[in-house]
Amino acid sequence: MEGAIAASKDFLFAQQHPEGFWCGELEADAMLEADYIFLHTLLDSGDPARLKRACVEMMRYQKDDGSWSLYPGGPGNISLSVKCYFSAKLMGVGPGDPRLAKCRQWILAHGGVVACNTFTKLYLCALGQYDYDAVPAIPPEIVLFPDWFYFNIYEISSWSRSILVPLAIIYAKKPFRKIPAEHGIDELFVGGRANANLRLRMDRNRIFSWRNAFLLADRIFHLTEAVHIRPLRKLALKRAEQWMLARLEMSDGLGAIYPAMLNAILALRCLGYSEDDPQVIRARDEFERLGIEQAPTAEMSEPTFRMQPAVSPVWDTAQAIYALGEAGVAKDDPRMIKAADWLLSKEVRHKGDWAVKVRNTEPGGWYFEYNNEFYPDTDDTAQVLLALSKVDNPRERYHYEVAQRAIAWEFSMQCREGGWGSFDKDNSKMIFQYIPFADHNAMLDPPTVDITGRILEMLATYGYTRDDKRVQKAIKFILSEQEPDGSWFGRWGVNYIYGTFLVLRGLEAIGVDHHEPQIQQAAEWIRMVQNPDGGWGETCGTYTDPNTRGVGASTPSQTAWALLGLLAAGDDRSDSIAKGVRWLLTRQRDDGSWDESYGEGSARQALYTGTGFPQVFYLSYNLYRQYFPLLALTTYRQAMQRAANGNGG
Repeated sequence: MEGAIAASKDFLFAQQHPEGFWCGELEADAMLEADYIFLHTLLDSGDPARLKRACVEMMRYQKDDGSWSLYPGGPGNISLSVKCYFSAKLMGVGPGDPRLAKCRQWILAHGGVVACNTFTKLYLCALGQYDYDAVPAIPPEIVLFPDWFYFNIYEISSWSRSILVPLAIIYAKKPFRKIPAEHGIDELFVGGRANANLRLRMDRNRIFSWRNAFLLADRIFHLTEAVHIRPLRKLALKRAEQWMLARLEMSDGLGAIYPAMLNAILALRCLGYSEDDPQVIRARDEFERLGIEQAPTAEMSEPTFRMQPAVSPVWDTAQAIYALGEAGVAKDDPRMIKAADWLLSKEVRHKGDWAVKVRNTEPGGWYFEYNNEFYPDTDDTAQVLLALSKVDNPRERYHYEVAQRAIAWEFSMQCREGGWGSFDKDNSKMIFQYIPFADHNAMLDPPTVDITGRILEMLATYGYTRDDKRVQKAIKFILSEQEPDGSWFGRWGVNYIYGTFLVLRGLEAIGVDHHEPQIQQAAEWIRMVQNPDGGWGETCGTYTDPNTRGVGASTPSQTAWALLGLLAAGDDRSDSIAKGVRWLLTRQRDDGSWDESYGEGSARQALYTGTGFPQVFYLSYNLYRQYFPLLALTTYRQAMQRAANGNGG
């Protein structure tokens, strides 16, 4: 045990950057490479050799049935498969290629191009493969709605906002580039493109529904577009442009996330910005910095190029500091102080989108990336505060003032239900889920139990107790969200194991008794879903089918989460705990790290235990499999020491 913990600490410190931070690679599905090829094809830009390497990377994730999936081992996804098929053709892969033939067969069997989501269809329109008139309208006029109006852009999630505002510009301008006929995808329309019904159909079983109302409004809007009745269009485009340009400042690209950054580049070009305009150059540079060149390896004989959906230095640094601090690294260790100082330098000091609903609160908190001043989030902020509690900073007063500002900001972001969302307060108007272009399943940012559990743990660390009414409200929210089997849904990690472990840690920290029935029911659920090998695992498929919750091959990160959940519930002596700890110890590599991958040879890829948008976009945080096992082993060691001293739970 001691040797494993020491090796893990050494490995983690070896990953620390000279500036003091940690930043593991963030991986996602082949959509990133497919969209990269699309962008440069549309704009006739990019390095041809790099585009070829991106295609090689994309193709290696194709499944045996011809499709592409959102996560390793998952089922095929129609939108992703169409994008990858089209991008392969744009890169010169012929339709007779066996890989494309198999993909074409799969796509046609699953509804063809018309079954894709709105974002995919809009990109296809720009290269002449779909009709703008058949795509749900994204009118730029939405940016003109005042903040007090029910349908304003601040009532949708921050990530959707940063994606949709530039996309509305793109929709209004309707870019088009003609491509060679042999690169087209007419063959992916069931019955041929000429015979395809491209429009979304109304629900005839429920004539009076919000979906049908929005579809009717969408068709009316398309009619006004056709006859050029759009008196506010010029003003709307100007407002959207100003909104976007403002948020390109103090950030590593719009929203500092891949789809918004890609859309911002297209939107700028649609607005007439030239290739050599400073705004376009900066937007392109920030986007390209998400790329990673991969030299040939034992598994891959060819060099490849892949894109990250974002970068996670603040998040990884906060998690690493906390795990190392719990593992016994001294609070005055120079490496810890350097990391803490780096985090302190990233404190948000300007008001962002969150301030539209939270008007009288001083800025504070942290974001996820290197720079993203408009979008601090409650989850990163809570984890950074936990990390800072593990460091004795020589700048003690400054350290204290920053923490107090952040805690005040966290409280100001508490939702009416008692929990916390990620980027906005009270962002939960369900009506927005029915808007036709909302088929990316991520329009809202409601309060979640995983974030709320982490915030409770942080508040307890800083001296807050159950006597605080805000804490009481948060506990009530968490308990009301428990599933019948005892688990909790995990919004930002896969899935019920993630949600349950964070809730249990939060409740333990804030003083909820281990013996409460809801706590013990949750612990029993964790024990019940343990794998025969002693570990725990769960797939992204649980977001689609909750009946499979807790089911999946064992992984280091999810085994660590399960152990942390059980320990937080007062279980430090069961066979489940012993087997789980043994699973981690026996699978640790000689260098102190853990592996978390799927597949063999060129198809080998990291497993996804992080969540972007449920059912739409999943993530692999490459450092999860390092700092969470370390935290689990050290938490177990602490429990054993307490038991040895007669203070066991």
